[in-house]
Amino acid sequence: MGDVPALRVSLRDLVDEYDEKRAAIPEAIRAYEAAVSALKSAHCIGGVYSGSALSGGLPPYQGTMESLLLQSAWKHVYAGLQIDRLASAQDKRRFEQMLAKPPAFTLEAIRDQFGDYLVDPRGNILRGLAEVFSALDPAYRSHSKVKVGVAGLPKRVILSSVSEYGGWGRDRLRDILNALAAYQGLPLVDWREIDALLKNGEAMLVGTEVPQKYGEPVKTHARGVRLKRFGNGNGHLFFEPETLKDINRALAEFYGDVLPDVDERPAKARASTAVSTDLQYYPTPVSVAERIVADLWIRDGERVLEPSCGCGRLMDALRAKGARDMLGIEVDPGRAAEARAKGHAVQIANFLETVPTGAFDRVVMNPPFFGKHYAKHVEHALRYLKPGGTLTAILPASARYDHGLLDGAWSDLPVGSFSESGTNVNTVVLTMHRERTAA
Repeated sequence: MGDVPALRVSLRDLVDEYDEKRAAIPEAIRAYEAAVSALKSAHCIGGVYSGSALSGGLPPYQGTMESLLLQSAWKHVYAGLQIDRLASAQDKRRFEQMLAKPPAFTLEAIRDQFGDYLVDPRGNILRGLAEVFSALDPAYRSHSKVKVGVAGLPKRVILSSVSEYGGWGRDRLRDILNALAAYQGLPLVDWREIDALLKNGEAMLVGTEVPQKYGEPVKTHARGVRLKRFGNGNGHLFFEPETLKDINRALAEFYGDVLPDVDERPAKARASTAVSTDLQYYPTPVSVAERIVADLWIRDGERVLEPSCGCGRLMDALRAKGARDMLGIEVDPGRAAEARAKGHAVQIANFLETVPTGAFDRVVMNPPFFGKHYAKHVEHALRYLKPGGTLTAILPASARYDHGLLDGAWSDLPVGSFSESGTNVNTVVLTMHRERTAA
């Protein structure tokens, strides 16, 4: 018979150890659960999780824990301040990118990201609605059409690719409904409510329950819209009269009760009329000036004119771009002095009373927004250009969408581009060229 392996401990000791460890299993599980709970809590702020650092029973990496904790902290602030309700669809997309890789979590960073929403929550709701509707139809960009009772706002908008399976049209539909919900004080829509509208186009006329093939019916809110879908994938979203009135009210409030760009009133016959309208002043925000100039190619030796230059914001950006031979014209001596203090050459005069020289290669301008008065400034500025010269003008959106006084290449500036200057009027950029003379 071969050798029999000997146990290192007695059978009694083994049985005792087994019984002891079996009895300790519940406590070991509780200890494990407590450790897991502590790890989860260590990368979570206020119950807002941004993912789990636990995977496959392996110990988590410290870097992973720190990254998830940072995301959780930012998401907690985002939810707590109700940024999802206040922010425009465009800002929400920007915040989604920020939350994927957030900056350090400091008071200064929180103020930088969300401070504006604390200071002016209603203003952000109005801007969000203006952004969404401005992208739907030119009529919504033209502030001259948004006063309550003024005919002209579309009673429907056309959305392409409105599908139950996602896509651009569904996202745009969500953005419209959420912008209206924020203004009307209704809950934001969720995907189930949008699905209900896609299945039943009248589901949001009044609050109703839409039966589902599986599960409980979906309860919708009365949002005053109806949707008609077509075989080509398009959807027509119709606004009920009260909803259209809400859109009118919101846009009128955003653009201001006294609009800087309205139909011209009959002017009293007096010599100072042109000067008084020139005194309307909305300085070009630095970000807008830089955006405009970034698209320009300034050649060496070009002569550049900025009419009604104010304190010289456009000339600042032009100089940074490389322009050297510049002249500004400004009617207000105080603003002219500001521009001169920055080293710019400025002539003090009412621009419309100056004599065009035809000696400039380029004009870059932000003329007064008053009524259709801007057209006089642009036409006068064109006469300052050499043949083949280029004019770039910041104008109210009504110049492009309503008045039809000027021809050229147009592009829209973002909603609220001039908010810091005291007006929410939508703005556009016009590029024109002075025709070359025949050889």
